[in-house]
Amino acid sequence: MNKTILVIEDDDFAVKAYKLKFEKEGFSVRVALDGNEAIAFFEKDPVDLVILDLMLPGINGFDVLAAMRKNKRWGKTPVIVMSNLGQEQDIKKCQDLGISDYFIKSDIKISEVVLKAKSLLTN
Repeated sequence: MNKTILVIEDDDFAVKAYKLKFEKEGFSVRVALDGNEAIAFFEKDPVDLVILDLMLPGINGFDVLAAMRKNKRWGKTPVIVMSNLGQEQDIKKCQDLGISDYFIKSDIKISEVVLKAKSLLTN
């Protein structure tokens, strides 16, 4: 597929799982382990898709998403939020910032996230 995904996640196990699964499907994967590292990526060329956790050390995922949307080159990048936060106001806040989808981590398999990413990148 030759597309690049940025995984913004602080859990080592989740990062390894995303990286392994997406690379196996032909994606290039970049990783940011906290909000500050994620924001630093906005100085670089945009990726094709972002997988974003909301509970991050330093700058939280909501603020990362808001900063991304204000960045000219990254503003339209599709974002899939993967979080353990399931409150309606959290989901609405992300939707208002233009996410592509929102999943509760415990409710979805990584293979389903890969399928969602593929569908977003082929439309």
